[in-house]
This record gives sequence, structure tokens and C-alpha cells, in this order.
Amino acid sequence: MKIIKHIQSMQRFVNELSRNGKTIGFVPTMGALHEGHLSLIDEAKKHADFVIMSIFVNPTQFDKKDDLKKYPRDFEADEKLAKSRGVDCIFYPTAEEMYPKKSWTSVSVSEITNTLCGTTRAGHFDGVVLVVAKLFNIAKPHFAVFGQKDAQQVAVIKQMVADLNFDVKIITAKIVREADGLAMSSRNLRLSKENRERALALHRGLQATKFAFENGERNVENLIDISRKIIETGQIQIDYLEIVDVESFQKIERIEKKALIAVAAFLGDVRLIDNEILDIS
Repeated sequence: MKIIKHIQSMQRFVNELSRNGKTIGFVPTMGALHEGHLSLIDEAKKHADFVIMSIFVNPTQFDKKDDLKKYPRDFEADEKLAKSRGVDCIFYPTAEEMYPKKSWTSVSVSEITNTLCGTTRAGHFDGVVLVVAKLFNIAKPHFAVFGQKDAQQVAVIKQMVADLNFDVKIITAKIVREADGLAMSSRNLRLSKENRERALALHRGLQATKFAFENGERNVENLIDISRKIIETGQIQIDYLEIVDVESFQKIERIEKKALIAVAAFLGDVRLIDNEILDIS
């Protein structure tokens, strides 16, 4: 497995791969790898000859400096996991390599960023689309794989790709969960034993809403209340709990087509997200 730390070296390398007719799959991550990330590698390998993973904790998408500082980092462990799952190359730049001087260029996606994480994390998606645009221009993938847990992020990236004519296909992989239902996240490492147990109320709440939906409930207020009552039993501070249209990410009052229930919540100083698709078909 090859490790590349510099942008120009990465670009030269992928240019050579393309000249040799290789299709490139790309898995962008911020490290602290877990089975959810590894499932993205598996998905990329289905579509590409060569899989590149980036490991870069992107400072521009953090709205709180303390959250950036506490984000878990363990490159040696990440390297071993990536290699064991068949990653061919890791792009591992520093912040100084990715942002060598003040940038005068910004990338922004409107409308679908006006709800959920877009309302509670100032500047978050601007940071996400900027770094993903840069990574796409560096790794030049044919396919890029993202996880459904970050459903709004995937929608934002798909919109950016369409609007800016990036020649890359975005693939969405299913949420991977622990045996007890908690969505896998790098942030789970920061949960105390007590908060780890309390966090299970997130998935239970979403599952209860999905069950009610599958049994005919279509009123959004009623469906949200079902989740809220269960989540609040875990003494969890809800950041947002909303049902939105799965394409526009705008709030709705009644489910008439495919929708998404999404939650973000704090357990201590750890922010977790989760979601479930409510498919009317």
C-alpha cells in the first residue's frame, strides 16, 4: 500500500493510473477508522480497479475549535485497517499542504444546506464542499463513496458535483451499526460508558418513528413526537430532530413521498448524528 503526503505527487500518481486505463475509487475520511469506513472501501472495490483513501481532519468544516482539537487521530491504526481491507493508496496530507496560504476562493451550496446541520453548524458545509472539491481535483477519481449516515452531506456533494460538472460518480453506502444499533462513528470513541448506553435512545427513537410510518402514520409532527419522547428518556440534548424531503432537504408537514428523519444530539460534549429513510413506495 502506497502512502502519499503531497498534492503534486498524488496528482502525478493518479495521472499515471489513468493513462494505464485504471478506474479510480475514492474514499475520503478524517481517519479514526471503524467498520463503517471499511464498508466504504468494500463498496469502492466493487466499482474500481484502484482504491485511494484520504485521511485528513479538515479544519474548515469544524465550527468549534475544541471539537477539532479533540477529534480522534491514530494514523498507525488507520493505516493497518486500510491495508487489511485492500486500500491501494492513502493520501495523507497536512493542513499546511492542503491550505498553504489564505484562500480567496470559496465553494458553497445553497438551499439544501438551509436545514439540519446547515442551521446548527455555521460554515460547516462550506468547509465540506471546499475540501471535497480540492480532493476530487487531487485524487481525480471516477467513483467516490460516502456513507448514508451523513445523508445531508452526501446530498450537498452530489449537488456540487452536478453544478460544477465534476466527472465523478457519487455512491452512497448504507449506515453500518454496532450490534446494539448505534450508528458507527469516530466520535463514539469519545463517549463515556454511561453516555454510550444513553446514546442507544437515538436509534430506538428513529426506529419507533419508522415503525409508525410503516403502519400508516404520515403526519410529520406526530412522527417526530414519537422519536422525541424516546430520545429524551436518555437525557440527551437534541440539537435537531426533523423530517425532511429526501431530495430537497426542506421541512415538510406530511409525508407524500420519500422522506428522511434525521437527528443530531449531544451527549456531554460529543455530537452524534443518525437518520432513517421513510420510503413511501
